[in-house]
Amino acid sequence: MPAQTSGHFTYADWKERTVSPGGTYPKLAHASVTNAFSGGIEAAGTTCEYTIVYGTEKTGTFTGMEVLAGSLDGRAGTFVVEERGTFGADGTVHCTFEVVPDAATGELTGLRGTGAFTAVQGEPAVAYTFDYELD
Repeated sequence: MPAQTSGHFTYADWKERTVSPGGTYPKLAHASVTNAFSGGIEAAGTTCEYTIVYGTEKTGTFTGMEVLAGSLDGRAGTFVVEERGTFGADGTVHCTFEVVPDAATGELTGLRGTGAFTAVQGEPAVAYTFDYELD
């Protein structure tokens, strides 16, 4: 039976650049992000790379890969999640994520799982949930 954990993360750094030509929409961008996780996932400085498609100035979709090095419910190791999400004109971001197969180390080797978060513009911390299994 899967275990469930939760916690919060904060953005430590966000660097974004436009990669599509011209200044019109749709627009393609790339963002390098550092997050700090607490709670069930403890990871002080993650590495995250996003590809973002803006449909308008304030709406769009994104995909990304994030490396989390630290611990999961007290088990030390590193794992990678693939993220997919949307954002709307109201500043709300909805995201789901899944552990990349064979991309976990240490006491997290064999990790499988899925999670989600909803970020609201202006809130300093984002709550997440994560359901997982370990071999």
